[in-house]
Amino acid sequence: MSVERRGLMFVLSSPSGAGKTTLSRLLIERMPGLRMSVSATTRPMRPGEVDGRDYWFVDQPRFKEMVQHNELLEWATVFDNSYGTPRAPVEAALSAGQDVMFDIDWQGTQQLREKARADVVSVFILPPSAADLEKRLHSRAQDSDAVIRSRMSRATHELSHWAEYDYIVINHDIDEAFAEVQSILKAERLKRERRTGLTTFVRELQLQLEK
Repeated sequence: MSVERRGLMFVLSSPSGAGKTTLSRLLIERMPGLRMSVSATTRPMRPGEVDGRDYWFVDQPRFKEMVQHNELLEWATVFDNSYGTPRAPVEAALSAGQDVMFDIDWQGTQQLREKARADVVSVFILPPSAADLEKRLHSRAQDSDAVIRSRMSRATHELSHWAEYDYIVINHDIDEAFAEVQSILKAERLKRERRTGLTTFVRELQLQLEK
């Protein structure tokens, strides 16, 4: 008999190039009951994107309305475009025992923690060295040297928030890092306070033992 539980918000953050996107994809592929959070955004839809799958595409007035009515768990404005996490679908998933994964930065993580601390499990992914991070950024071959320098500079600021996270994973090797992140998720799913069906389960066990 499976025991009912409340889902959790699983946050992965890292400097650009530390492996967060790869780890997120592997978790979604290999961990049943985990799905990616879909953000709302005011940026235009790009070719191939689907509303409701990649993002919820909204205009600026609607986004402001969502902020004012407390419909977002976290939000930020980046380069004139706003991004945020709609509250309702996340809360529905958690109530149904589904876990929701967030690919957000330290600011978004702080906002989530303020609004739903008991449901949040946060993991910060570190590169093994600055040289390794720079090498990974160059190997992607999609950014100019100026953009890479900017990302390296931003990484210094992002790293200063490492101590705000529940878990730290150093990504020496992607398979090893995945195993560690998977272990964190498995253990957090077993926490007593999240397993809402335990009281009923234990009572039934006691009744069976008394027969």
